[in-house]
Amino acid sequence: MPLAGETTASLIARVAAGYGLESRALLSAWRWLNHRPRHDGGAPRADAEVLLNAPGRRMLAGMCGVDPQVLARALPSWGWEDAKLATGGVGEPRAVWRVGGAVVGPVAFGCRLCVARRTGAPVTAVRYVPRWDRVCVRHGRWGLDADADQRLEYLDVRGVPEVAAAQRRWAGVARRAVRAGARPERVFALAQAVVARWWEQALGWERETIWPRRLHQVAGGDAGGDLERWRIVGRDAVVFPEVVAVAAALLDPAMAELVWADSGAGRPRALPADGAFCRVLGERMGRPWLGAVIAVDHGGPLLAWMGSVIRLRRGAGGPPGYDNDPWWLRREHQPASMAAHLRVLGKEKKAPGSGTMWRAAVPAEQRMMISSLVDGAQEQLIQTRRAQTGASAEAARSLLRCLSHGAALLDQALQRTVVAAVNAGVPPQDVVQWAKLPPGALADALKAYRDAEDG
Repeated sequence: MPLAGETTASLIARVAAGYGLESRALLSAWRWLNHRPRHDGGAPRADAEVLLNAPGRRMLAGMCGVDPQVLARALPSWGWEDAKLATGGVGEPRAVWRVGGAVVGPVAFGCRLCVARRTGAPVTAVRYVPRWDRVCVRHGRWGLDADADQRLEYLDVRGVPEVAAAQRRWAGVARRAVRAGARPERVFALAQAVVARWWEQALGWERETIWPRRLHQVAGGDAGGDLERWRIVGRDAVVFPEVVAVAAALLDPAMAELVWADSGAGRPRALPADGAFCRVLGERMGRPWLGAVIAVDHGGPLLAWMGSVIRLRRGAGGPPGYDNDPWWLRREHQPASMAAHLRVLGKEKKAPGSGTMWRAAVPAEQRMMISSLVDGAQEQLIQTRRAQTGASAEAARSLLRCLSHGAALLDQALQRTVVAAVNAGVPPQDVVQWAKLPPGALADALKAYRDAEDG
């Protein structure tokens, strides 16, 4: 029997196992029009998906002994058509390989214990599962993304009950999103981007104790031996309670009112570093100190959300579009997936002397400051688009102020990056060339930075 949300490729593999065959023996029943997707190293992708033509679907239904309508309800990709399947071979069972994430959506490993309970065989199953539904509550397992080249199928979250509790709370948050006229998946994506940004910065948070405890727990008791990899693999599960909490907070009209008040309401002003919104948000996260940290985080998805809320209240958002859509997530704010992070980590480990190990060589505080400066400069450039209206003198003044502030932030980012690169072991002559610095500027940058640090 198929599992709800299962990939067709996963079902074929389980049917083969039921017959005591390897998958490739059963796959030979179809005519394949391309090759199975593989990772860079040659390993087959667990998130590979199969699309079948009508004769191919009838053949699979016969192998399973299941009515095709049952398969159509269970398998999200069952009725998908493909241009390759439409040509030639009339009446011939044909199939094409695709990547599951490009067909339907996020693909994750299912719980083997649940599969065994239902089918009698504890084999791998792969399903289309959104990130807010990854916990097997019965067995306390978090299903990991199936698109990464790594061996783990799940994380044990029995020791962190707040993860399963957050999954139960999400249903209510999703209903609240619908009542507010927002699509739950967009609310979740924005909240996840906000918290993923915090996760990247959290290495420099001396007062953070919640996430380290959870990470060690899902890593089997101690992530210290391979901390970088566990921070990648464990991120989504560890931060999930905060993602749900942020989603709930952003949907709360009272929080939007705090943003409006912080902005000066009818008398516009820059958002203050001690604003009530960030303070209350930190308290909702169970971290009273967090508000002061995120209040000075220039740029990022949270600030973009706040800007949209303010523009909507002022009626200055212009025609409908992303600029006045609080739930629109810019591409540059979308967090990298586990698979992408693992690919980067693998390349860094293969070339330890190449200068690519930025995260290992540069302290988290310096990396966070550089990112914050760049994000702030980006926000200033975005502001220039909004400043090009009104009287000539006022528009010119706003443009020049935004450009001047953005340039100053980029200068600071350049200076800090230069210093970090030299301290990380990059040859100074390369740094000078890459940064296009004039002669003597590197020494000046190093001296200015050290004077600032000392002063």
